[in-house]
Amino acid sequence: MIALLAGTTVFAQTNKKGIEVLYFKANLACCKAKACNALEADIEAMIQKNFPDGNVVFKEVKLAEDTNKVLVEKYKAQSQTVVLVKKKGKKELSNDVSDIVKQYLIDKNKEQFETAFVEKINTFKKLKK
Repeated sequence: MIALLAGTTVFAQTNKKGIEVLYFKANLACCKAKACNALEADIEAMIQKNFPDGNVVFKEVKLAEDTNKVLVEKYKAQSQTVVLVKKKGKKELSNDVSDIVKQYLIDKNKEQFETAFVEKINTFKKLKK
């Protein structure tokens, strides 16, 4: 079992074939924080809606926290970076999907974003390690 901490909420994942969706978040000023929080809520809702079986788990990663420094460096993350991660033992696959997130922030087309996001996750799930 993998326990994930996001703020003060603990998520548990028991499926060994699961995917983590890492959402990297900066400590921003008020107006930018609202946009970041809205994007985070959209992504988390899409995961819950499209992957209710728990195979895909959302994880917020705060850039400013020292405990996340290794992850931030590993994925060269900035605010609103979104990375899919699949682990099996010591092997790991990752895929940065920030390009579709940035497109969503530009065009605000939630339907198109959800379709592209879910497709990326489903394609990633099928990859072998």
